Amino acid sequence: MTAFPSPSGGASLVLAFRFHSQKIVIIGSNSLAASRAFSALEADSEVIVISKGGLDTACEELRWRAQQQQLTVLDLNSLPGPSTNNIISEAEAIDSYLSTLRDIRLVCITDTLLGSDTTIIRAREAAVRLVDICRARNIPVNVTDHPDLCDFSFTSTHRFIDPETGHPSALQIGITTNGQGCRLASRLRREVISRLPKDVGGAATKIGRLRHLAKTSAEKAGVMTSLNEDGIESTPNNPVAQRTLEETDAESARRRMRWVAQVSEYWPIPRLATMSEKEMSDILEGGDDLTHTGTQSNTTPPKLLHAGDSEVQSLHSLNLTPSVPRGRIFLVGSGPGHPSLLTIATHAALTRHADLVLSDKLVPAAVLALIPSHVEVRIARKFPGNADGAQNELMELAIEAANRGLTVVRLKQGDPTVYGRAGEEVLYFRERGYEAVVIPGVSSVLAGPTFAGIPVTQRGAAESFVVCTGVGRQGKEVKLPGYERSRTLVLLMGVARLPQILETLQFESTPGEDVKDSPASRRNGPAYPSNTPIALIERASMPDQRVICSTLKDIAAALESVGEQRPPGMLVIGWSVLSLWGKGDVSVLDTEADVHDNDRIIRWLDGSPWRITEGLELGWEGL
Repeated sequence: MTAFPSPSGGASLVLAFRFHSQKIVIIGSNSLAASRAFSALEADSEVIVISKGGLDTACEELRWRAQQQQLTVLDLNSLPGPSTNNIISEAEAIDSYLSTLRDIRLVCITDTLLGSDTTIIRAREAAVRLVDICRARNIPVNVTDHPDLCDFSFTSTHRFIDPETGHPSALQIGITTNGQGCRLASRLRREVISRLPKDVGGAATKIGRLRHLAKTSAEKAGVMTSLNEDGIESTPNNPVAQRTLEETDAESARRRMRWVAQVSEYWPIPRLATMSEKEMSDILEGGDDLTHTGTQSNTTPPKLLHAGDSEVQSLHSLNLTPSVPRGRIFLVGSGPGHPSLLTIATHAALTRHADLVLSDKLVPAAVLALIPSHVEVRIARKFPGNADGAQNELMELAIEAANRGLTVVRLKQGDPTVYGRAGEEVLYFRERGYEAVVIPGVSSVLAGPTFAGIPVTQRGAAESFVVCTGVGRQGKEVKLPGYERSRTLVLLMGVARLPQILETLQFESTPGEDVKDSPASRRNGPAYPSNTPIALIERASMPDQRVICSTLKDIAAALESVGEQRPPGMLVIGWSVLSLWGKGDVSVLDTEADVHDNDRIIRWLDGSPWRITEGLELGWEGL
């Protein structure tokens, strides 16, 4: 006789229950009770929460759900029965109440949560008493943090969203460690979710629709209504008889369910998630002209397969691929400029996946050189006064290419979301049916100062930093932050407006002066001292990088002295600029340290009004 595996105890019988209008009682009103209540509501249950104090002691979520009439919250002290001032009478009150209810399916005791911040924590002795009551009534019970008292346990559950509708789908997963590690179960759930396609919920929705259509057509033909692809063989590929014109309704119904099983088993998840109603109908009809009464239709009879025919039609053909595959759009960051600072994801998008690259005009040639020669590259035609027009042109090109099934890489400097207009493009593409994938890049906000030997934060010199743009939307002025000695200010896209920025930062109004239309109105907070260090960094990380160091008072003259500018450029303002120069200076934030600021500047600039450094630091040349 064949030997079969021996059962090993300690596991759970993992089931998926739905309780249509049946009752689940939750004892306790903490946040865990709210979580249990939400899960029960999603299973279409009627939820009753019992706790001492009722709504007055319930957590915010339970109070809100009670106000929305999603569930009922009862005060334990108000239940009919004996006085509830001790364990026995409290249990009897709950027992008495349970006896008045019908269709109680589960009881969850949550006020035994160990380490809870609530003031009402049920002792184990009281929990045991409630467990005995539930078991006497044949009601399964779960007691939080007491697995030995539980008849069932909750899995770490996730419900997938249908990306097409944005609503929860029918697909759920649950993981349990059978009480051996709840945190581990949550982690494993996250790991599983991260490895599944994002549109797996939509696939479940479409397969559910396909099964419904198959069963409905069978019922209309008077065939068994219990049809289910789970009832067919373990593999949907076992040989079947060749389909004929004499196929009965029952045979057609079974064949359709086999096709549902095949599609579920073998089609790619993204393909399942995008099935249209017509494609579902084609699947069930098998791409033929047969009716489902075992006779030919009144339309043109189907052509049968014959060797040597120049034009044939399969009676069970399936259209496995859409006529025009759907394209993809990536928004990727190229980093500050040096090709070695591309992320692996961005490098892969450019070199392996792209059919079309739409690049910002300041992305260095060294990055563009990595793109294979067969990939089309379009550079933004942005120039002063045409930025918005060029931006719209690129977005329209991306949609047009994606509609042709191409993978579009929208290549931006630095990080796409740091003044890269990525948000505008995400919304633009979403409105047109594409969810762009945003791939972060190394932002010049951090990398640029680093390549110039400037930390944006440094103990003893800068406790925080703030990032601003020098120009607002459609060229509007932006409000700059006021001076704070312990803070570094990083300004992007501000070099072209340097005189105006310097005026805004340094202008001091006189007491009683109306600053409504003065430069001070463009600044939040006090003015910057004129001796505040500033570094102008051009083409950060590139071989021709240039750093101009000076003070707010002299930086304009320093920039004028070097002649031709090298965009892109950025401004770094604050005492962190000099903190790593030479032997370093981390005494900037010491008490009364500001009295020595002029001496600091003299040492830093070696008595000159500015200092200019060209090229990368030693060690980066060969990368």
